[in-house]
Amino acid sequence: MELKDRMPVLYRHLGVWDGYYRYFDKDGVKIDEHKSRLLCRFPTEHTYHQTNFYFWQDGKKETRDFPTRIENNKIIFYTEVSGWAAEVPLDEFNRTVMLYWVRTNEDNLHLYEMIQISDCGKYRSRVWQWFKDGRLIQRTLIDEQFVTTDWQSYENLQPEYADIAQLSA
Repeated sequence: MELKDRMPVLYRHLGVWDGYYRYFDKDGVKIDEHKSRLLCRFPTEHTYHQTNFYFWQDGKKETRDFPTRIENNKIIFYTEVSGWAAEVPLDEFNRTVMLYWVRTNEDNLHLYEMIQISDCGKYRSRVWQWFKDGRLIQRTLIDEQFVTTDWQSYENLQPEYADIAQLSA
């Protein structure tokens, strides 16, 4: 059975996504925000590779790269983050992916992430909950819109803040 049949919800995330991240402390006060472009690809039946480009309005940029492997219908992270991503079989609408991860260089910090993809496949919303020593310390809200499945055309581009699509209402 092919990957797109074994993991259909995850496979719907294939492509380029432009988005907007907003970070809030535990009391709901916004502490940061930036735009993003994510390249989500499945190079083989047994691997997933995600590259995140972050852009702040003041010109700051950051890139994070996440090669992974796929085992037992889970994406396994093993580089600067360690953890997993998997579809939620209880979601009868096939919209939900859950992640658990830790940053390998930060002690006693772990995150849970929930991703919802729209039925039309054009929009995603994501929520990160950050826990330190078992206590919630912050949340990240991410809104994204689908750009294209042609991630290859974006692989070697160096976009700027203004190049990232504005999210439509």
